[in-house]
Amino acid sequence: MPTAGERAPEFTLRGVDGEGDEVEVRLADLRGRRVVLYFYPKDDTSGCTTQACAIRDAWPEFGAAEAVVLGISPDDVDSHRRFGAKYDLPFTLLADPDHEVAEAYGVWKEKSMYGRKYMGVERTTFLIDADGTIERVFPRVKPNEHAEDVLAALEG
Repeated sequence: MPTAGERAPEFTLRGVDGEGDEVEVRLADLRGRRVVLYFYPKDDTSGCTTQACAIRDAWPEFGAAEAVVLGISPDDVDSHRRFGAKYDLPFTLLADPDHEVAEAYGVWKEKSMYGRKYMGVERTTFLIDADGTIERVFPRVKPNEHAEDVLAALEG
């Protein structure tokens, strides 16, 4: 997993913006702006919905911090479109179905639920500075505290 002070791994992914329009995002194109890159396991599940809606509810504060917010999960673009529309999410959701970006960021991990082991995304957020360097890593994020923690880091 990349750490603070390291260059953020580059990527290009398709997804949907806050209007539900399909977009292609290249991290390199966001130079000059701070980026909140958050990885989450699955659209429209309880923890992921809590996390996304907390960002939505704090959207004016994210805007004031002039941060670009990008959510990434293995779900496809259509799933992201439905999820974003259902909860009126104002930020971009990116599809990483082959989990290549999740692997590059070290968040594709073995998980366990009810004794069953499987591979999936470990909920993690990377705050990337305007030069493309990781400022801070938030590992094993708690969905209900995520937005507040990230905003504190953006403002601090």
